[in-house]
Amino acid sequence: MRSLWNDLFFRRVALLTLLAAVSPLSLNAQSPEPQVGLINRDAAVYNQASGKVYILDATHSAVSIIPPSGPALSVKVGSSPVSIGVNNRTGMVYVVNSGSHSVSVLDGKTDSVIATVPTPARSYAVAVDEAANKVYVSNIFSNMLTIIDGTTNTAINAPAGSADAIIVDNDRNRVYLLHYESDILTEFDPATGATTKIAAGAMHQWGFLRAGKTLYVTHVQDANVAAIDLETRAIRTLPTGSMPCAIAVNTKTGQLYVASYVAGTITIFDNDTFTATVTVAPHPQAIAVDPDKGLLYAASPQQSAVTVIDIRSHRVLKTLKSADQPYAITVNPITHVAYSANLGNTPFTSLGKP
Repeated sequence: MRSLWNDLFFRRVALLTLLAAVSPLSLNAQSPEPQVGLINRDAAVYNQASGKVYILDATHSAVSIIPPSGPALSVKVGSSPVSIGVNNRTGMVYVVNSGSHSVSVLDGKTDSVIATVPTPARSYAVAVDEAANKVYVSNIFSNMLTIIDGTTNTAINAPAGSADAIIVDNDRNRVYLLHYESDILTEFDPATGATTKIAAGAMHQWGFLRAGKTLYVTHVQDANVAAIDLETRAIRTLPTGSMPCAIAVNTKTGQLYVASYVAGTITIFDNDTFTATVTVAPHPQAIAVDPDKGLLYAASPQQSAVTVIDIRSHRVLKTLKSADQPYAITVNPITHVAYSANLGNTPFTSLGKP
């Protein structure tokens, strides 16, 4: 069964391994039968401009496109697609193809590939600057950050370091890069190309989120989240369960949610103050919020389970077993149907309405 630690440990050698169990003591464990591939929880997105959901189908080098009604469509992209981003202003969708070192650009209106942009190495993470109409793509085994012009679909490369996650900060006109194998973040200035190092509190960074003037970073080697003040660079520590990984925010209430892989819990914070701990299916790796319905979805690939939580009452409503090793989740905010991207034979699963 693929696991969170598989993705972490073999990120730099582009491998996923098969382990029977994961614990904090197994951080140096290796499997004798590695499989080529990478996973990224940015594998499922909602396109506000088109009203469609886009989910990666890495097995078939394709993207599944799910309209609000009617059947899903499959569109071929490059080999081994690993992450996906969307510009909600233009409706363009950007699929990062790790295997073919490229980014496929899809027009959200026609759902056709209108351009393929090469990258200098094995591309991985993606973030879209909707205001500037630019797309940032990291490259594994390279210090180059690929910057795509959304108008011309041409790219330049800047030496900013290899990143495992990217966040665009339009308020400060900065881009933040997370590096798993480091205890620092990189702040990139798009105007000048300059980089600045920001202390992240500990090694093995994984979850990454910005809310206002705060960057939140989980450290899977421990049991806390670093809350970094972007103005003062001061770090506050928020306690969680063991091996915190995925992190999400409620855009309506500001509540913060952290999934802890080993603890099998979701920790809830209000204004950075601990509120509750909710036990979910073992080994949660990805979470998504439906703020209008007050629901949180937590995906556990090893259990082929998705736990649905009422975030108002802090209780589990149900545990769905219909998904095939779900590793990423997104919610259509109009229909309120949640979807999972799967590691198994079925590329995606509709988790239904609340």
